[in-house]
Amino acid sequence: MSEAELPSLVERLLEWYAAHRRDLPWRREVSPWRVLVAETMLQQTRVAAVLPRYEAFLERFPDPEAMAAAGEDEVLALWSGLGYYRRARSLHAAARAVVSRHGGRLPADREALLALPGIGAYTAGAVLSIAFGLPEPVVEGNVERVFARVFLLRGDVKRGAVRKRLWELARAAVAGGPPDRVNQALMELGALVCRPRGARCGECPLAVDCRAFREGRVAEVPRRPPRRKPVPVTLAVALARRHGRVLLVRAPSGGFLAGTWGPPFAVAEAGARPADALRAAVRRSHGLRLRVGEPLGTVRHTITHHRISARCFRAS
Repeated sequence: MSEAELPSLVERLLEWYAAHRRDLPWRREVSPWRVLVAETMLQQTRVAAVLPRYEAFLERFPDPEAMAAAGEDEVLALWSGLGYYRRARSLHAAARAVVSRHGGRLPADREALLALPGIGAYTAGAVLSIAFGLPEPVVEGNVERVFARVFLLRGDVKRGAVRKRLWELARAAVAGGPPDRVNQALMELGALVCRPRGARCGECPLAVDCRAFREGRVAEVPRRPPRRKPVPVTLAVALARRHGRVLLVRAPSGGFLAGTWGPPFAVAEAGARPADALRAAVRRSHGLRLRVGEPLGTVRHTITHHRISARCFRAS
């Protein structure tokens, strides 16, 4: 397929979107702030995880002024469960910048949006196209996958000539229809049909023009970078109770899980006794003397590239 055929592709894509798009809260009521909150929440997070938290978050922070006036702890508490807390801090900083620089209204200008904390090319394009109806492209994982397969782009979609080509295609596509619907349709097709694994090519409105489909190479495209080798992390964690309550502390800035609230913990280096590491870390970081008791068990969990093994102890 050539770029000259994009208008036909966009037409079929929009027909499919009208019939199959999901009923999502950020699509029912659209404003620049609601779009920004949704796009920030959806970064590196599944839609299913965002749905229960989106409306509650906006009820407390219906506009940038409300968030700008709040403390970071309250913002992080309402964000709890979505992970990647840096996004919440960036959104909080962006809200304050919008109030101080733009009178509390998100600007309908690409450069002004890009100057706000935490807003990159994708988020700026999403806000401008979906909330303001401007012909700004978006390129994220779903859009990368759709275009890479339709046009059989074989290289690394994250860099170089292939990256440049993706933005050219996205810009051409968004010029051929209502920008809000074109961008959302591309993302929706990638999320529901043109999936990373188990692509539903039989349901795809673009399959007839998809080079990867015709050549039987859907599973190979886009090329995936090698996975980052997981880093093992051993934690010693204290479960300290008193009068039915559990002690929580805030992890020190600059360290593992910085700024998050949870039970006192220590990163146990190889060869160190977990209980000793726990006592020393809690005293150093929080000024508390901890009596470490019997082990309660081990919890294993993976966060991004950290493979965590947390040995839990009863403590007081």
